[in-house]
Amino acid sequence: MSASQRLLCTLSHSLPYKSTPFPFLRPSPFYYFPCSRPLSFPTAIMSQNQRKGGNREQTWKQKPKPKAVMSASASVTEAVTNKLGGLNISDGQIWKPKSYGTVTGPNATAVDVQTEKSSVDLSKFFLKPNLLENFNVDNSTYSLAQIRATFYPKFENEKSDQEIRIRMIEMVSKGLATLEVSLKHSGSLFMYAGNEGGAYAKNSFGNIYTAVGVFVLGRMFHEAWGTKAGEKQAQFNDFIERNRMCISMELVTAVLGDHGQRPREDYAVVTAVTELGNGKPKFYSTPEVIAFCRKWRLPTNHIWLFSTRKSVTSFFAAYDVLCEEGTATSVCRALDEVADISVAGSKCHIKVQGEILEGLVARIVSHESSKHMDEVLNDHPPPPADGAGIDLGPSLREICAANRSDEKQQIKALLENVGSSFCPDHSDWYDAHSRNADRSVLSKFLQAHPADYSTTKLQEMIRLMREKRFPAAFKCYHNFHKAESVSSDNLFYKMVIHVHSDSGFRRYQKEMRQKPGLWPLYRGFFLDINLFKANKERAAEIAKCNNDLVGLINNGNGISTRDGLADDDANLMIKLKFLTYKLRTFLIRNGLSILFKDGPAAYKAYYLRQMKIWGTSAGKQIELSKMLDEWAVYIRRKCGNKQLSSAIYLSEAEPFLEQYAKRSPENQALIGCAGNLVRTEDFLAVVEGGRDEEGDLSLEREAAAASISPSVKDTIRKDEGLIVFFPGIPGCAKSALCRELLNTPGGLGDGRQVDSLMGDLVKGRYWPKVADERRRKPYSIILADKNAPNEEVWKQIENMCHSTKASAVPVIPDSEGTDSNPFSLDALAVFMFRVLQRVNHPGNLDKASPNAGYVLLMFYHLYEGKSRKYFEDELVERFSSLVKMPLLKPDRSPLPLSLRSVLEEGINLYNLHTNRHGRSGLNGSRN
Repeated sequence: MSASQRLLCTLSHSLPYKSTPFPFLRPSPFYYFPCSRPLSFPTAIMSQNQRKGGNREQTWKQKPKPKAVMSASASVTEAVTNKLGGLNISDGQIWKPKSYGTVTGPNATAVDVQTEKSSVDLSKFFLKPNLLENFNVDNSTYSLAQIRATFYPKFENEKSDQEIRIRMIEMVSKGLATLEVSLKHSGSLFMYAGNEGGAYAKNSFGNIYTAVGVFVLGRMFHEAWGTKAGEKQAQFNDFIERNRMCISMELVTAVLGDHGQRPREDYAVVTAVTELGNGKPKFYSTPEVIAFCRKWRLPTNHIWLFSTRKSVTSFFAAYDVLCEEGTATSVCRALDEVADISVAGSKCHIKVQGEILEGLVARIVSHESSKHMDEVLNDHPPPPADGAGIDLGPSLREICAANRSDEKQQIKALLENVGSSFCPDHSDWYDAHSRNADRSVLSKFLQAHPADYSTTKLQEMIRLMREKRFPAAFKCYHNFHKAESVSSDNLFYKMVIHVHSDSGFRRYQKEMRQKPGLWPLYRGFFLDINLFKANKERAAEIAKCNNDLVGLINNGNGISTRDGLADDDANLMIKLKFLTYKLRTFLIRNGLSILFKDGPAAYKAYYLRQMKIWGTSAGKQIELSKMLDEWAVYIRRKCGNKQLSSAIYLSEAEPFLEQYAKRSPENQALIGCAGNLVRTEDFLAVVEGGRDEEGDLSLEREAAAASISPSVKDTIRKDEGLIVFFPGIPGCAKSALCRELLNTPGGLGDGRQVDSLMGDLVKGRYWPKVADERRRKPYSIILADKNAPNEEVWKQIENMCHSTKASAVPVIPDSEGTDSNPFSLDALAVFMFRVLQRVNHPGNLDKASPNAGYVLLMFYHLYEGKSRKYFEDELVERFSSLVKMPLLKPDRSPLPLSLRSVLEEGINLYNLHTNRHGRSGLNGSRN
């Protein structure tokens, strides 16, 4: 019996033959995730995870300065979801779209002279949107890419924490290295590269997060320099622009949502200083960072150095004692006593943030670091604060409280209060996301000749990630700072390299070990890209420079391609977090969705699993379980069925923890510190679009279900068409859904004709037929009843939308997915079961088909390499909306082991078959 036959037979005998397949199928609501496509821009929580920087002489030498996309109609897609919600398979939850990040419509009067000036400068983009479309790549086409902002590469140890500790102690004991420990403030990553270079969060720019960051940075200059602040701000901007530098900071503020504790003050601490140059970034060592910051009077972190066996073993012993009950006071006091060198931070964690300490970052640095640190501390004493006692104007919280109308108004107010000497150009906020660049920027960038070594290495990195199908996106935006230089043969863009999951970094590190010359994959990664045509003289000059550079590399001179990751000892690092912080963020905040969606039993299983992973002591597990069970009852009773928002979870958690701590000294030690509640409700920043605290699309799922009111229905555009399509797998119920929609009286409720094209009945290439139907009936709604599994098809649908003035709504089955596939094995089993129940299927994919299992595995593998988050984010980015069909009950029993093993065996056999014979076609699924 063949593998596919054995797979089909096992499925046929394993799955119950009932009218309702699987007892764990759920009639749950649709989820609709709209966003304004040109404005969608990524960002997520980030932890400080520093890598070793170069240890070299400090220098302050200055260097010389070296097509419109149509957005989908959100109201139309709301109508689709509303109508789908009326069917028997849905409860009809709907997410209403919000606009953000640009000044248009009735709010356009808020734009000041700066914006008006920008609109004149940007006419080349708006009046000639086809510049990129007409930019053809030929032999005279070159690309120039330079890193504009970045943070340390994400580094995850493959060895256990205990193995890392032993190696660290060994290296320090032998005099080979020093252990450096830094305090972790609990905030978000913020990067600043100057007026022209721009301000960035982890994966985004031009939003409320970067506006808050610029304001806080500007405010710190006023606190440090007093009346000289404007002059020093201008000098600072000029310095980092001329030297192509990027300053990374931990931005700690109460206005952007809750972390482990609401800070008493809004501030930032510098965590990295990077020289971008024209090659691979060079990160300053910690002594160099302190020297730089004291020169410019920027806040530094608390640092400890351990250079002897006694001190380093004492450090780990102190952490082991304090890890479950330590607070900022006790931890800092203990480390001060055992460290060889202690450098107090210019921002005292206890005073500005509070007692709840996120953790410590310990890493191996050069043995000479202690000597270098002593020299820096002697040469650069702590600077004065000339702004103390001076009226600095409205604070961050006062500005946010006074501008609660919308996010755009808050951004405008923040930038205006920063002042023109520090932020003279607002185009990144007012204009940059109004027209994101066409996706062909990336393909043309990779096709063009690299103009220098840096571009060659960046092209190599991106090609590898695309070929290996890493969970990452490469999003391009017009670079409005270069508007005056744009021409038909000279185009400028910003690119964001957004890694969607940590698995991408782990996979990339494996590639680096095999290819030592590969450049690192950074967290927070932004490129400036220039596509241009070169005449013969310039092309010859570029070729000569590149040849000379290759010669230097091959001879081992000038440039080293060896990356630090090849030397494991040079990158030894460990993150040490404290339980008092983890119980708030991981056990309380991150458990909210599980508690409210799946109930107390699932929540208990979640937090017990977390504590087991952390290695929490048995006694603390008992204490925490008692407290968390009580918290679950308390918050469910108080909030009912409406989930507490994670952005303001401390409003409820802190009073509960405070009361719990008062009952006994043991409870007080468990909680660490409570009662220091800063009320943020009155000044929380307006974050529209459901993004997380660093700007990524992370749509809140706790909002109440809503229905479209008549006033909203009246706004639906009748002069646009609509395509409803299905990025799924056979058996996902798309045809059943299309039949229900066709048979529903009144269609989608807006009077437009609803037509369905079933792929199994269409002769010839399917998607061109859909395009013909769109042109023939431009205002109709087309249900594209065919699986749309790949980006090639999605691109065709995008082109149809652009050319025929239509919106598109992807409808997908709800599934947990995995790190490498958006559909779980449970979902695959359901799809196979449904296919095996069919009879007389128009496409002959039913119980009589001899290869049904093989066909489903082919479809399943079309999604391989995409995590569920990447899959959903990519669809939202392309089509500005997403509808989810219910599939599985969250409280279902696990998939039978026998069935799981058969599916896994089938997948392995399929992989062996395709490796040997290649992949067969899918009946025109790509057409």
